[in-house]
Amino acid sequence: MAIKIYSAAYTGIKGFLVDVEVDISYGLPTFNIVGLGDTAIKESKDRVRTSIINSGYDFPVGRITVNLAPASIKKEGAVFDLPIALGILLASSQIIYEGIEEFVFMGELSLNGELRPVKGILPIILEAMNNGIKDFVMPYENINECMISKDIRAFPFKNLKEVIHFLTYKDMLPYKRCSDEKEENSIKPLEYDFDDVVGQESVKRVLEVAAAGFHNLILYGPPGSGKTMLAKRMPCILPGLTYDESVEVTKIYSVSGNLHKHQGLIKSRPFRNPHHSITKTALIGGGRDLKVGEITLAHNGVLFLDEVLEFNRGTLELLRQPLEDGNVTITRLTGSIDYPSKFIFIGSLNPCPCGFYLSHSEVKQCTCTEAERKRYLQKLSGPLLDRIDLFSFVPSLKYDDINKNNRSETLKSSKDIKARVAKAREIQTHRFKNRNIKCNSEMNKEYIKEYCKLDEDSSEILKTIYEKYGLSTRGYYKILKISRTIADLNGNKDITKNDIIESIQYRRFLKDII
Repeated sequence: MAIKIYSAAYTGIKGFLVDVEVDISYGLPTFNIVGLGDTAIKESKDRVRTSIINSGYDFPVGRITVNLAPASIKKEGAVFDLPIALGILLASSQIIYEGIEEFVFMGELSLNGELRPVKGILPIILEAMNNGIKDFVMPYENINECMISKDIRAFPFKNLKEVIHFLTYKDMLPYKRCSDEKEENSIKPLEYDFDDVVGQESVKRVLEVAAAGFHNLILYGPPGSGKTMLAKRMPCILPGLTYDESVEVTKIYSVSGNLHKHQGLIKSRPFRNPHHSITKTALIGGGRDLKVGEITLAHNGVLFLDEVLEFNRGTLELLRQPLEDGNVTITRLTGSIDYPSKFIFIGSLNPCPCGFYLSHSEVKQCTCTEAERKRYLQKLSGPLLDRIDLFSFVPSLKYDDINKNNRSETLKSSKDIKARVAKAREIQTHRFKNRNIKCNSEMNKEYIKEYCKLDEDSSEILKTIYEKYGLSTRGYYKILKISRTIADLNGNKDITKNDIIESIQYRRFLKDII
């Protein structure tokens, strides 16, 4: 009679239950695992055999067959080591337990029987709960990741012996977190503040607009003007993650293996800053195992590409669909997976190869020809630029500006900016509460028509700009979305002429440089 034990796996960031069926019959001694498992699952035969023997039990001599159902779905990782070992011990009558179907078992085994943490526990937990299962046996180091709901009954263990002892004597209550137990966060909040930034009031304003409406942004200016410094302060003005966003981000970091010991729900927005040598697969995701890329790790946060023109042009072009749709679909011979990738994109660049084009310095003058400058900027294609909402010039500061000690009267500290951003987000939350979007940047044509109505003067200004600079339809709608965000920050119910004028200023990059 075959023994069935529940376990689970994941594909993308979605979990699914797996039946681990173990049968021992007479015949030549063999150990086979079927059910479309990867190399790590095939190698579990040696880990399971050795861990059972080193835990003080006998490895049965016979024809052992392990089936991972459903067999039509590919399974990855070492999460099935523990259920396979328990299934063999139950099938060989070395342990006896009734009600094994009440639990989901997960864990990798070492050669001496210790339980090691595995990836993707959180999506597995969520899927099992959706199927009415609330009891979980797992490695001790995965416990904090699982404590997302009071309904979960988690039983963490450190080795195979402890699991068998629990099944035999049923002498353990579900895990409960101690009130003084600290929880780590794998995404450390950046300890930056805009109050440390001297001058650059216009750039602080555009970052505020980007944070309020979840708009994409490019900062351009001469070297050393503070583009990177300003971009790294973006997370400190963004609103905190909601519970649903926190769960979604944690699932992504769980399946990617970026959660650490004592890691619970991630509560800080991600800030990803990959090097310009990054490959296409590392940025977008994919490969043989269809792993998540940087754009997915930046989901609900910020993706910052410093010196964006140093990136390979083909790599940058891959950002088109994620910037437009907020997700990426990766298709390979091994399968197809959808990953969420809704993030604020921030890019920084120098306006020319030497960096001093548009610089007001009398000492450092641009030495680049117009042909060199245009060739340098060609990595940013028109379609990609058309997907960017905001552009801001970051000038070099004068000596007198650097030595000013007085704080700006416009209240540009991170605390002040974050308060205004939070207020604008509340307006948008109320506005879109019965919609399937959250921020102004997500509005489609129907929503724009409803929420971005213009008076006669504003419409005339926008018409003039549209015809003079040959804006695309996408560029036209982006100006309206930005204007709606500016109006929210200013507390205006309707978009005013000043809101339109300010939003148009944030599209000057196309006129100044291209």
